[in-house]
Amino acid sequence: MRGEILSYDDVSGTGLISGDDSIRYGFGRSAVQAGGGVIAPGARVDFVPEGLEATQIMILAGSPAAAFGQAAQAAYTVRDTGGGYDFQSAMLSFNGRLRRQHFWISWLILLGVSIVLGWIPIIGTVISIALIWPNLAITVKRLHDMGKSGWFAVIPWAATVVGFFMIIASVGTAIFTNPQAFQNEDPSAALAMFGSMMGGFAVMGLVGLAFLLWIGITDSQRGDNRFGPNPKGE
Repeated sequence: MRGEILSYDDVSGTGLISGDDSIRYGFGRSAVQAGGGVIAPGARVDFVPEGLEATQIMILAGSPAAAFGQAAQAAYTVRDTGGGYDFQSAMLSFNGRLRRQHFWISWLILLGVSIVLGWIPIIGTVISIALIWPNLAITVKRLHDMGKSGWFAVIPWAATVVGFFMIIASVGTAIFTNPQAFQNEDPSAALAMFGSMMGGFAVMGLVGLAFLLWIGITDSQRGDNRFGPNPKGE
């Protein structure tokens, strides 16, 4: 079968071929037969498809240069992967996909900034609120990279709300059911209330941690998806 190379990352040695059957196939450098032309976006190739992988790839002589749109797409892929970390693309936009490595870089930067801002009164609080945007941006794009809807980003926020109401409910219930003990400052009543409050904190902490590990460990969805090209070029 024949097709055209859509993208190729020389760092990872992987790329994507658009077959003449309108199906996209992933490939590795080892699948390209020696003695052919240069592996570059826009090059015409002959290959043997095995599932969604291209094997026995032969780059055809006299392949035309990539069209402007293909070159732009390839440049975007290289910039987003082999070109290094792009601060603006990662933290300020909700469009596209974000690979695991760049997600963790962004997350650690935002964590460090949040810790520093915690020591700055008033202004630090205002800036911390503004950090909600980049935190949501990296989360949504990481979900996109996994092939998931960005709406899954509400999971930890919903857990925080549920946990908060559990804490408020535990305090209110303890005071309402045993007001005399609180008036007498009974330590046993305070300990019982504290135990109930820990359930709310556990919901917030455990759900948040589980969600972070889920999006931070899950690999990228192979190939292009409805959110854009694979940032790893696979």
